[in-house]
Amino acid sequence: MERLDRVLELGEHWLRRRLGASPEPGFFAPHHAFRWEASAEGGWLVPVAEPRHFDLEDLVGVDDAREQLVRNTEQFVRGLPSNHVLLHGERGTGKSSAVRGLLSRFAGDGLRVVEVRKEDLMHLPRILAALRDAPFRFLLFCDDLSFDAGERGHRELKAALEGSFEGPTENLRVIATSNRRHLLPEYESDASAAHLDAKGDLHLGEVVEEKLALSDRFGLVIGFYGFDQNTYLAIVDAWAKRLGLTAPREELHAAALTWSVRRASRSGRTARQFVDDFAGRRLLEAGKPTGQSL
Repeated sequence: MERLDRVLELGEHWLRRRLGASPEPGFFAPHHAFRWEASAEGGWLVPVAEPRHFDLEDLVGVDDAREQLVRNTEQFVRGLPSNHVLLHGERGTGKSSAVRGLLSRFAGDGLRVVEVRKEDLMHLPRILAALRDAPFRFLLFCDDLSFDAGERGHRELKAALEGSFEGPTENLRVIATSNRRHLLPEYESDASAAHLDAKGDLHLGEVVEEKLALSDRFGLVIGFYGFDQNTYLAIVDAWAKRLGLTAPREELHAAALTWSVRRASRSGRTARQFVDDFAGRRLLEAGKPTGQSL
């Protein structure tokens, strides 16, 4: 009988995955982050055992963007009106880290994050059904989102955001990061259909309207832009302080600027990579164990 009960349990588990049934009660409570695992049969939600957390206070140089994002998320977790969010801008400016920071700050208030790869967006109706009745607030997270010509998924996302009879419920908001403001590729030829009508009103043309339609469905569009030299060095100082790096400031800044020139970037990611390299070399040269001050 024990073996039969086990077989029935496994069979029920398999059937739930195949049919995309809602997870059992209590599935979301012990974990804060999940990912959608697609399969030929459909897919299922998989808990992320140890998600990478991030402190939002470590985001330097994007104060306005951070404030908007935190405010919108607080509205959402409190059950107040809120928007889907698109974070766009240059690489390495903190877009993905900001989403991880939201989980760190609001997980205790019932926030959960479900990460979905771009190629799995065609499963959105199934994913939404799995989350619809859960007693938590979900951010459906699509990282590095953009679509090239012919790629699938953007129509499902557009319908899920707004435009279908069955969109996301009040316990779910979509948050995406992208290097593109409009998510779909833009070509010079797209502008050829733009024209002025008899009243002097500008019409962009069907192709351009289609490309704008997806990003327009995100109610909150926040830009993360490149940093000037002073902001870049401020980020270097912040990460150096966190690691206990006691190198002279002039030496640290000179090395950081050389690093940024070689990388052709002054992003937050570049600053963190520099500090990791600088601190690692100092430890290696001194023969100190991990965790000691530098």
